[in-house]
Amino acid sequence: MWKRAAVVALLAFFAGCADDGINLFTVQDDAELGAEVAAEIESDPQTYPPYEGDPSVATYLETRVFEHILESPEIEYNDAFSYRVEIIDDPETLNAFALPGGRVYVYTGLLKYLDNEAALAGVLAHEIAHAERRHATRRLTKYYGVSFLLSVLLGENPSTVAEIAANLFVGAAFLANSRDDEYEADEYSFKYLRDTRYYPGGVKFFFEQMRDQNLIDTSRSSVETFLSPHPDPIDRISEIDERLNEANVPVVSWDAETRTDVYREEYETNVKTPLSTRTR
Repeated sequence: MWKRAAVVALLAFFAGCADDGINLFTVQDDAELGAEVAAEIESDPQTYPPYEGDPSVATYLETRVFEHILESPEIEYNDAFSYRVEIIDDPETLNAFALPGGRVYVYTGLLKYLDNEAALAGVLAHEIAHAERRHATRRLTKYYGVSFLLSVLLGENPSTVAEIAANLFVGAAFLANSRDDEYEADEYSFKYLRDTRYYPGGVKFFFEQMRDQNLIDTSRSSVETFLSPHPDPIDRISEIDERLNEANVPVVSWDAETRTDVYREEYETNVKTPLSTRTR
C-alpha cells in the first residue's frame, strides 16, 4: 500500500514538471534506445541507403571532423554514448539527424550542398548537441506521460525500451525536434566549436547559404532539409550572430573568402569532389 501511495505522489510531481525538461530515461536507456533504432535503420536500406562510394569520404568525416568536435570538454557523454557518424546515400535530401546515444546520420545531399568544412562541423555539432542534451528521451518522457511513468516506477514492462525503439523507428516524427530543442542545439554547437579549429558560428552557414540562394520557403518543402519546421531560420542566424558578438568573434557569412578556419578547399577536395563523381 505504501508503495502505491508513493508512486501516486511521484506521478503527481512528475506530471506537474513534465514541461520543465524532466527525463525519466537514464543515460544508459538513451544508449540502448539509440542502438535499437540504429538496428532498425540498418535493416531498411531502401529507406536509408548506406553510402558505399569512396570510403575516404566517410573516413574523412569521422576522423577529421566528427572526432575533432568530440574532443570538446563540453561533451559530457563521450564514455556513455557510442558516438559515430553514418552517411545515408540520398543526394536529394539536405538533412542530418541524431539518435539517442550518439549515432549521427548525414545525407549525401547535404554533404554535396555545403560549401565548407566549418558548415559541416556546425551541423554535426548541432546533432551531437541533440544527443548530449537528450532531447529525444525528454520528448518521449513527456509523450508517454503518466502511464509510462507508472510502468517504470512499478518495475513493469521490462522490455519498454525495445518497444519504444520500435515505435520511434515507425513513427519517425519523434525525431522532429521542438523549437526550443533546435535553439539549444544551435547554442551548444557554438560552444563545442569554440574548442575546435572551426569558426564557431559554422552552424548558421547552411541557413545563410539557403537564404542567399532563395531556397528558404516558409511553406513545407518537398525536399527534406536540416531546416526544422519549427524555428525560423532567419531568427536562428540572428541568434548565432548575437552569440558571436557576445564572444567577441567576428561575424562573417558562409561565403567569406578570407577566413582560414572554414576550410573550404579541404572540403572541396575531400568531400565534394569524390561525391560529385559518385553515381548510384
